[in-house]
Amino acid sequence: MNRKYVLISPCRNEADFMRQTLDTVIAQSIRPAKWIIVDDGSTDETPRILAEYARQHDWITIVTRADRGRRAVGPGVIEAFYAGYETINPDDYEYLCKLDLDLRLPARYFEGLIERMENNPRIATCSGKAYIEKNGSLVNERHGDETSIGASKFYRMSHFKQLGGFVREVMWDGIDCHRCRMNGLIACSWDDPELRFVHLRPMGSSQQSIFTGRMRHGYGQYFMGTGFVFMLASAVYRIPEKPYVVGGLAILWGWLRSALQRKPRYDDLEFRKFLRSYQWRSLMVGKRRAIEEIHREKGAL
Repeated sequence: MNRKYVLISPCRNEADFMRQTLDTVIAQSIRPAKWIIVDDGSTDETPRILAEYARQHDWITIVTRADRGRRAVGPGVIEAFYAGYETINPDDYEYLCKLDLDLRLPARYFEGLIERMENNPRIATCSGKAYIEKNGSLVNERHGDETSIGASKFYRMSHFKQLGGFVREVMWDGIDCHRCRMNGLIACSWDDPELRFVHLRPMGSSQQSIFTGRMRHGYGQYFMGTGFVFMLASAVYRIPEKPYVVGGLAILWGWLRSALQRKPRYDDLEFRKFLRSYQWRSLMVGKRRAIEEIHREKGAL
């Protein structure tokens, strides 16, 4: 049974968090066969820390990119990911994971994901659930069960290649999950204790502010093809999340501003039609049932 997997980690200025990620990956019950860490022009202590770990572990390889002058999300992160992906032969590995360097993972994290994928060959991509630490306790970041989380996106390599990999734009980590369902495959995440990981940087934040991150999410939804009614419902759903009310409004404004500026959208009309159909059905019967209907129609159940 082939359990060989490769990690690819784009990073920039992660000195405050990365040792926790490095140490918890090293302690995994099934260690990665290879870990490619792409330093995307760090200006802090990140290069020194990476060099320290690479000297100690020959399965860790560092790829260094020139400093672009800022942290780049969306297309920038995926460009850095592919700078690492291009250094491997994908056929050498059964599984692939795009892993951020601001996470703390449980010891059986990757073994648990592999076990679940072995039990269901229709699973293309999966993850555990992300939590943040708050006042001494863990708080769920509230990701849906129908997606694998972008910070730790674990793929069956054959399906990653079949689906064409990641789109180099904001919302890459949503588009890929919908493309899975379009192709009769499953994208999912589980909230089992052994798969819960700690996200050391708040979801949806950015180097500028959490509001910038929320507006970026709104633009990403627009780019992906999300309709206004579904976007409005999504913004209302986020009202109880911090920052209360204004966080959801920032997402909605990100979508509206993109629409008013007539920004380009994901250039796949079939995908956008599929997405809109799913979103309308979700508003009518709920996400869980809408996903089950797609899986049944596509033969994934």
